Amino acid sequence: MTQIAILGSGFAALTAIRELRRHRVNAEITVISPRDDLHYLPSTIWIPAGIRKGAGLKVPLARFFARHKVRHLKAAVTGLSPDGRQVETEMGPVRADHVIIATGGRFLRKLPGIEHGIIPCNGIAAAEQIAARLAAPDGGTIAIGFATNPAEPGAMRGGPMFEFLFNIDSLLRRQGRRDRFRLVFFSPSQRPGQRLGETAVDGLLAQMARRGIETHLGHKLLRFEERAVVTEGGTIPADLILFMPGLTGPEWLARSSLPLSPGGMVRATAQTQVEGFTNLWVAGDAGSFPGPDWMPKQAHQADLQAKAAAANIAAVLKGKAPVVAFKPELVCILDTLNSGMLVFRNARFNLVLPAFKPFHWLKRTFEHHYLRAYR
Repeated sequence: MTQIAILGSGFAALTAIRELRRHRVNAEITVISPRDDLHYLPSTIWIPAGIRKGAGLKVPLARFFARHKVRHLKAAVTGLSPDGRQVETEMGPVRADHVIIATGGRFLRKLPGIEHGIIPCNGIAAAEQIAARLAAPDGGTIAIGFATNPAEPGAMRGGPMFEFLFNIDSLLRRQGRRDRFRLVFFSPSQRPGQRLGETAVDGLLAQMARRGIETHLGHKLLRFEERAVVTEGGTIPADLILFMPGLTGPEWLARSSLPLSPGGMVRATAQTQVEGFTNLWVAGDAGSFPGPDWMPKQAHQADLQAKAAAANIAAVLKGKAPVVAFKPELVCILDTLNSGMLVFRNARFNLVLPAFKPFHWLKRTFEHHYLRAYR
């Protein structure tokens, strides 16, 4: 029987499982990842406000795996054979006819002193740490910012940082403590968030101005200190630093013989096939794909890439050519705790709808709809 190995257990990996079975691929599927539950990170923005608890965002996957007849190997990937057919793990090798790399990326931690900041998308524990820090002080300066991988400009997580910024501002206002806090948003870019489109950037910066959030933009980051962000344009004193660095590929990729982009991701075609391989596929943050410069890597886009990978594997197993290309598409709601800005972008349109209260509830409804398949 055909053997398929899927590396990872996040959005792209789980979508690949569902799509392979939807295409009636009768193969033995092995999922290799360090954990057997899904951590729904998009909703961690609500942990500081108490709308969500960390435990509620961890979804056990045992029933999902059983329903789709999937074997889970609880292990970290450590390498891949030159032919792409043997996955090396800390629990031993796994042979497969097809491999989907859906491990996600790895945060760059090269800036000196980065340990003094909290990386919100590092996981649920990071959001819980932010909640604890916000509950303690009577006031102070909170510096919030993000950067990208200079060699892979699309490898960033800007959206969640805007959401943490506006959620924290809204929370402090709700608590009657906003006047005791100085909020500063920083980024090496003069106009952060440009993948969302110029109209969205204008709206984000205007909202910061309306909320009294200071900005420190267009200056290269030099280092972090225990109570400061140091840039070429000056120093931002800070009692709490939230920073999202750029992303690169998993550490084991650098030891592999796979084709890598300058940013350390796996080079792939629009059909999600790893360049130079017929049995190797990639979806999500671990890949470097052709497409417009605004194209994201994570969440919805990772799902679209996983769907293309599954469709192409199904075609190959039937003796057909892998011709299904993923669709570049950006869909997000930038939440502010009590409203949200909706952004949709594809090859033809760039739609931006300003902050509107029902969009907050739409984002919460989507969370319920998305997780229902795994609960």
